[in-house]
Formats: sequence, structure tokens, C-alpha cells
Amino acid sequence: MTHSATMTVALGQIAPVWLNKRKTIDKVLETINQAADGGAKLVTFGETLLPGYPFWVERTDGARFESQRQKEIHAHYLRQAVSIENGDLDTICQLAKQRKIAVIIGTAERAGDRGGHSVYCTLVYINEMGVVTHTHRKLMPTYEERLTWSPGDGNGLQVQPLGRFTVGALNCWENWMPLPRAALYAQGEDLHVAIWPGGLHNTKDITRFIAKESRSYVVSVSSLMRPEDFPKDTPYLDDILADAPEYMANGGSCVAAPTGEWILEPQVGEEKVYFAEIDHDVVLQERHSFDPVGHYSRPDVTQLHVNRERQSTAKFKD
Repeated sequence: MTHSATMTVALGQIAPVWLNKRKTIDKVLETINQAADGGAKLVTFGETLLPGYPFWVERTDGARFESQRQKEIHAHYLRQAVSIENGDLDTICQLAKQRKIAVIIGTAERAGDRGGHSVYCTLVYINEMGVVTHTHRKLMPTYEERLTWSPGDGNGLQVQPLGRFTVGALNCWENWMPLPRAALYAQGEDLHVAIWPGGLHNTKDITRFIAKESRSYVVSVSSLMRPEDFPKDTPYLDDILADAPEYMANGGSCVAAPTGEWILEPQVGEEKVYFAEIDHDVVLQERHSFDPVGHYSRPDVTQLHVNRERQSTAKFKD
């Protein structure tokens, strides 16, 4: 099949219905339809959008040991976390297949292969046939995230074909890690997706830097989070929202070209589906002078070794 050099991508800069899995999925489905109606072949969403980022940790003394408040909020988080094995993403997969659009979505995953009682920051890639092709569990949760998320593994350092492009993706501050980026570059990545919980401070510099380093398109997509996005029945809501700012996450979604120039400058404060057209021929042009894993690399001098085995605490042989 001959694919066009150009492709439209969509960025779903939306807020979750915080820690309400069912209602947040409804918003995701609506956004996928908007993206498909706009001609997009890929729609992306923010880090742990489904069912939400753990904003309570830094706002409610999250490091206090044996805190009943922390235990109750964490239990609530577990109840709303995503179980892929139990079909929580089935409606999203079905719509992706129906609309022939690939989806990248950040989830708080309750991983059955790790016992089902811990949460992982998991990026899920669903292809245009509605198949979950891979999941990537964040290698190292950042700072206070370590109080509620578990460290992932290298299994999800994979890329997927989409038209003429090869798509890879990382969670939030993983995008600052040179070696995971290099693992994706080595597999031919030329469309990099960086997903964030939200924040112009995260996206304004790194998006263009990765584009220039890799000579690839880079899509940074963020969520929004405002006090009104917290359901009224959220445990300890008054504590979480005490002295809350206007935005806990203000967006900042954007797209950079392989030249490092903006295609879509960072978008702040508005809940909206944004679109960008990308052209694979520009990737080929920019690789003329620099290809970080091809002609401008020296594997005889420096080489990366990656362990992509899915980690588990037990291996059973029946």
C-alpha cells in the first residue's frame, strides 16, 4: 500500500473527570470522534489522563507514613485504575477500529501481571485496527509520584508503524532521559510522542530539543486540571483543593518539526482538540546532515544495550 507523505495528528488536551474512570472514558471517546472527524490518523492524550494524575500527593502530606488519609485516597485510586486485562479499554479499542485512527493514551494501570494491587504510569498504544500493540510502564516515577506509582520496565520501549511514519512514545520526564530516547531512535522512530500531566513548563523547551536531536516530529500532549474537574465525591476533596491555584495543569500541548521549529506552539489553558499536519519528506530531508543512529553514529565506539523483558516477581511452570 502506498501511503501519503503527509498525515494529520490530533492532540486531545482535555481534563479528566478526576478518578472517575467511566466518565473520563466517555470524554476520551468524544475526543477520538472529534479527531477522526478532523481527518487525524493519530490522536494522543496526556499522562495518566485515565483516570487522572495523583495531584493529591503533594497537596495532602503524601509522604506521611501510616496515614489513614493517604491509605483511603490510594485505595480510591486503585478502584478507579485501569485494568487492560479486564477490558477497561475495550470501548476505546472498538472506536479506534471503527474510525480507523491510532490512539496513544496515558493510564494509571492496575497491572494484573504484578498482582493487581499496585499502580503503574502506563502509556498505551492502540493501532488503527483497534489492537493494543504495546504498553509502556514509566521507567522511573518522578519525585512524589514514587509514593503512589511503581517503577516500570523496558518492555514498552517499542515503536509502531503508522503510514510512512514510525511512532514511539515516552511518559513525561522520561523524555529527558537520553538512553530511552536513543532506544526509540534506534528502531527508526521519526514521530515521537511525549505525554505529560500538563504544564507549559514541561513542554516549552524539551519538545523542540528532541526534534532537533532526533530530526523527527515531536508531539507533546498535556492534560488540563482545574478545581472544577474534581468530582464532589472525591475523598478528602477539601484538603486537596485547599488554596488550589486556577490550574494544577495548564496544558502546553504543542508540535515541533524535525527542524526544531514550531508547527503548533504550546497551547495553554484551553480544553480543545488541536490538529497538526506533518510531512514525512521533511524527516528525510533533515536526516541528510544528521541521523543520530545512522550515518552520524559510531556503534563501534558507543552502543546501547536494552532489556525489554517484562519483569515479574514470579515465573510459573505448570
